[in-house]
Amino acid sequence: MTHLNKLIFVLGILLCFSSCNNKKSNSSQSPIFANIELNRGDLLLCGDPNFGEVSFSLSCSYELRETFNLGLTLIHSFEYAEAEKAFVSILDQDPECLMAYWGTAMSILNHPLSFKQNPKSLKRGEELLKIAKKLTPNNEREKDYIDAVSIYFKDWQNLDTQTRKLNYESKMEELHVKYPDDVETAVFYSLSVLATADLNDKTYSKQKKSGKILEKLFEKYPNHPGIAHYIIHNYDSPELAHMALTTARKYAIIAPSSAHAQHMPSHIFTRLGLWNESIKSNIDSADSAVCYAESVNPNANWVSEIHALDYLVYAYLQLGDNVKAQSEMDKMQEIKEVFPSDHFASAYALIAVPSRLAIENKNWELATQLELPKTKLDWDKAHWPKAMLHFSRALGYSNIGNSSAAENELKSLIILRDKLTKAKNTYESGQVTIQIEAVRGWIEYSKGNSKKAIEYMKLASNLESKTSKAAVTPGEIIPADELLADLYLALNKPKQALEAYKINLEGHPFRFNGIYGAAKAAVKLNDIKLAVYYFDQLVKLSAKTNSSRPEISEAKDYLASNSTIVADNV
Repeated sequence: MTHLNKLIFVLGILLCFSSCNNKKSNSSQSPIFANIELNRGDLLLCGDPNFGEVSFSLSCSYELRETFNLGLTLIHSFEYAEAEKAFVSILDQDPECLMAYWGTAMSILNHPLSFKQNPKSLKRGEELLKIAKKLTPNNEREKDYIDAVSIYFKDWQNLDTQTRKLNYESKMEELHVKYPDDVETAVFYSLSVLATADLNDKTYSKQKKSGKILEKLFEKYPNHPGIAHYIIHNYDSPELAHMALTTARKYAIIAPSSAHAQHMPSHIFTRLGLWNESIKSNIDSADSAVCYAESVNPNANWVSEIHALDYLVYAYLQLGDNVKAQSEMDKMQEIKEVFPSDHFASAYALIAVPSRLAIENKNWELATQLELPKTKLDWDKAHWPKAMLHFSRALGYSNIGNSSAAENELKSLIILRDKLTKAKNTYESGQVTIQIEAVRGWIEYSKGNSKKAIEYMKLASNLESKTSKAAVTPGEIIPADELLADLYLALNKPKQALEAYKINLEGHPFRFNGIYGAAKAAVKLNDIKLAVYYFDQLVKLSAKTNSSRPEISEAKDYLASNSTIVADNV
């Protein structure tokens, strides 16, 4: 692990705020929690422990308020392990502090935006809330908060995650109406709205509804980490990203000690093609994550680092910087163990990064050689990440003319899609379906069936246009619109290719291959002025990198041979 020289490593920050009755510190466990596995110990934070500003009206001992507010800021930046420690320290000092049960349960829940939740965590939360339900609330709001979080854990064995999310959203809407001036109620209500958003809804109705609540709050509470954080999540799409740029540039400043807060702005930078800002964001995030891992589990890598590296590699590739992209991938290939071991983002990034390096460079031989990472994870449950592997290999085989091998990869894709469908993972199965149709198109291309190839690839492009990307990824391994354009170009249909590249660049601005492809299509159409425009973009995009990509040399040669037109454009 590297980059520690950039951070002040703070070990052993013990939050032992005593209550007025001089109760036990967080190092002593109350016997009523003996049968529940709770996360205890010193808070392990890197740098100045600043996670933003919140102020919660707490009816528990006044001396515990600072710890409670810190725990709340940690939740708002998805730093759940340390948030749980903070709230459990309050429970051990004051087992009758009802809101500490709520905070602990919210921490145990771990990421309300996830498609699925951990059964072990759900059982822990359920057991904890059984104790909370026996306590007498100090006021009605406390009871309402406990009732609300209990919805996530109620009948979790039988109700799917989305149903429980919808039930929670309904309850939080009641509380928002009941307590219209309560900031945290409004913030958590807005998050519940976002958590139930349908990623196939391209009107972004829920994201806009949630964002509207938060934007109004942000004017009054500019240093609240949750408000800034959830605005970014709401507007993490090509159509809405411009609405969150100012917020994105501020969030890392609001919560400088959070690895996630350092990373999250890059969601917006990626949407807008601001690659250098994305790179800085994810280097800072990875640094912070490495620092945290050194204290928690020095033999493993934290998921936040791995997630940041996926975004970092993606940004380097869009600048044509294969050297730095490869350097980050080399780090990932050394990863033997991750924590938490069941976090989906780790499996996704570990497969996505090598796939991106092969596909973005159109290194088809390399794509056919991709294998499952040797990192200790339960890969049998990682259906969507494994699908990316088979998708990449299928594209590789199709482009080197081995259609039979590509068809074997297609069979694997169909099996994985069916498993996701059976598990009711609708979004993930939909993403694999897009890959299936794309692969079918390129298999037909490899067989010389251009008409069928275009039909399948257009279907994949149409399906992808109706869905949004998940927050777990900076983008598809290759956008379907771009892949369709590549197919048109390979079939010597430059006019159709150029149209598809333009559509692709609208949703994926400043993608290296999208710009290069558009330039090549313009050259084939003998539209020198347009070719100059795109090649000039490519050269400017990679100007500050020491890139060996042949596309850049080609662009520079073309511009040099058309210097008169270049001068006219300037």
